[in-house]
Formats: sequence, C-alpha cells, structure tokens
Amino acid sequence: MDDVVPTIRQVVLDTTDARALAEFYRALFGLRYRDGDEPPAEGEPDPRGKDWLVLHGGDGVPLAFQQVAALPAATWPEGPVPQQLHLDATVPDVAALDAQHARALALGARLLRDRSDDPQEPLRVYADPAGHPFCLFVG
Repeated sequence: MDDVVPTIRQVVLDTTDARALAEFYRALFGLRYRDGDEPPAEGEPDPRGKDWLVLHGGDGVPLAFQQVAALPAATWPEGPVPQQLHLDATVPDVAALDAQHARALALGARLLRDRSDDPQEPLRVYADPAGHPFCLFVG
C-alpha cells in the first residue's frame, strides 16, 4: 500500500451563491454540469444550487461549488484576507489572452493585475464574482 497515493478528484470553491459562481465558470471555461446539477426551469426551485454543484469537461480537474453562509473576498495582492487558492488557466497566445480578457470581464470578473505585456509570461489575474483570484496566461 506504500505505492498508493491520493488522486485529486476536484477543486472545490466555497461561495455564497453556488449557482451564480458555477454559471460564471461554466461560461468562462466552456464546462458542463454533472448530470442532475443543471439549472432548473425558470421559476422552479433550485435546491442543488443552494448546496453543491459540479462542473466538468475539457481536460482539467472538475470544479465544485459549495454553498456557505458567508465568505470574505480575498484582498490579494494586499490586505488581511489571503487568496488561499487560485485557479490557473492557459491560452495559446496574446491574442487569445486579450479575447479571454474581454470575455472574463463581460462575465463578471474583476481585473486585479495586468502583466499582459510581460515578454516571458504574459498574464492577467482576476477575481471571480465571489472574490476568488484566478489567472489567465499564455502557456
């Protein structure tokens, strides 16, 4: 059993609005809901959206969203609330970085740091609608 190691199953983000944050990342990364986690018809109750949702697709690790009563937004890069965890996502070139910048902002992200002119590693750091930092960079 010494050669058995855990496998990362998913990354879980706490949020005060699981459905809204899941929708942000679903649109940003082109993910899909786990069967049964899809949004209900308009006007119908959304019990799963008030508890736990999972998105998957693409080549990455699934993202899960856990409803919490309160969550102080990270104040990174300065301030009393550290980021604790962040997501990194890559694009193939600077043109794609610029296109995804516009998409991220339109979806509700907030720009925290812009190093898109860095010749070694062009990147931008954002906060998602719940305040979690994430990076988009050329890689």
